[in-house]
Amino acid sequence: MSIKAEHLNYIYSLGTAYEKQALKDVSFEILQGQFVGVIGHTGSGKSTLIQHLNGLVPATSGKLYYEGKNIYDEGYDMRALRGQVGLVFQYPEHQLFEVDVLTDVCFGPKNQGLSPEECEKRAREALELVGFPEKYYKQSPFDLSGGQKRRVAIAGVLAMNPKVLVLDEPTAGLDPRGRDEILDQVAYLHRETDMTVILVSHSMEDIAKYVERIIVMNQGEKMYDGSPKEVFAHYKELEAVGLAAPQVTYILNALAEKGMNIKTDAITITEAADEIMRNFDD
Repeated sequence: MSIKAEHLNYIYSLGTAYEKQALKDVSFEILQGQFVGVIGHTGSGKSTLIQHLNGLVPATSGKLYYEGKNIYDEGYDMRALRGQVGLVFQYPEHQLFEVDVLTDVCFGPKNQGLSPEECEKRAREALELVGFPEKYYKQSPFDLSGGQKRRVAIAGVLAMNPKVLVLDEPTAGLDPRGRDEILDQVAYLHRETDMTVILVSHSMEDIAKYVERIIVMNQGEKMYDGSPKEVFAHYKELEAVGLAAPQVTYILNALAEKGMNIKTDAITITEAADEIMRNFDD
């Protein structure tokens, strides 16, 4: 099972004076169970790209396959696709609207036509997966903290049992503790369910810590696609397009330039510390 894009192009306001190409000939394949990061400067096309993955935005040209079927074929069931590819927008708590947490998380399964009993079962399972305390299930979502609201919003998507979870800046606006809690929970979901996770983030440290593959977008085009170590090896090229590598990349390269016999491909603090200590042990 996979999501496969072939030569995707998307043009905003086609045929008008405001016409702008947001995606340019983008191709890739994401296999079931992968944890993929998507990065890019503001306006790079990354948010537009992920909105194509569940058919929310239709491509101007190109093909997009889910489980081997082109979603642009006539008669394709887009509603079923959106149940399989769950999209969590930036600041998803703005979409909360029901009287209490449990009812809000039941909304997605209810729209899938499930019975009230199955909806509640799905909602409780999803809230448990995101680590949301049961004592708050009957509380208004508007009375929760920012991090708690974010968990409820993610649970609302998980309750539809998607095979793919797409997260657009899920930690935006949260403090460092809230950010770590949300991303640790997403990593837990990935490990426990074999769910495909696609994470859009501006934080290179978060991307380096959690994902196994990075797609870099620049001016609507795919600039790089590879492992974190492969992508961040191009840190100077990333800087040129307004991006950066994790801070440890710069530290290790600075040490190497000073003459230390050190590998520079570590991307997390733990890896960097181990490499520096190895140098001293030698």
